[in-house]
Amino acid sequence: MPPVLIVCDQVAPPLPHALALKEAIASLEPEAEITLITPEDLDMDLDAVYCPLTLHIPPELPLPSPSIFLACQDLAEQQQWVETELDYETGKGDYWLPIVWTIKGPLYGEVIGRENEGYVQPVDLPDDQRQPLYHLAYELLHHLNAPPAVYTLQFAFNGSGIVFDRLFPFPTECAIASLNIQKPDLFVCHWLCLTHQPILDLTILPQ
Repeated sequence: MPPVLIVCDQVAPPLPHALALKEAIASLEPEAEITLITPEDLDMDLDAVYCPLTLHIPPELPLPSPSIFLACQDLAEQQQWVETELDYETGKGDYWLPIVWTIKGPLYGEVIGRENEGYVQPVDLPDDQRQPLYHLAYELLHHLNAPPAVYTLQFAFNGSGIVFDRLFPFPTECAIASLNIQKPDLFVCHWLCLTHQPILDLTILPQ
């Protein structure tokens, strides 16, 4: 198997979600050579498999669909499209919807929120909030022609509904809330999506 490079903003000490992705890939690909690396230290290897966990990637990085990273870098354009085409408000958010975007369609993870200094999953939502959130996620990812991956949609609530913040084309730090909570966890899901392997369902484990 070719080497796997997880591109992240910090490697010493490793960011928790980068370490979680490394452990997830190692559990699925025990023969793989997996390295955490910052964008500044990248030395392009066309044989490597790149797994960015940052938007700060060089444009020449050989990704299956680099356009999704460019689209997610342009926050103003992203928010304007959501406002004008989908009629959602935009602003700062402190909740996250994980979207497992498989080759056969989306699986929506349970919402993640903040608790004390960390993250918590699941955050229970009533159906009248859940469905507009899923609609927003689906329409945005469809518009961006998103390749298979785990995406993180950051949002908030107000009196009239969902407020869109931004979309990330990878599991962000909040995804560590899924460890030992969701099966498969979001980092395992991300690798399975990137390698076009099937994911049948997302299950919240009994606590």
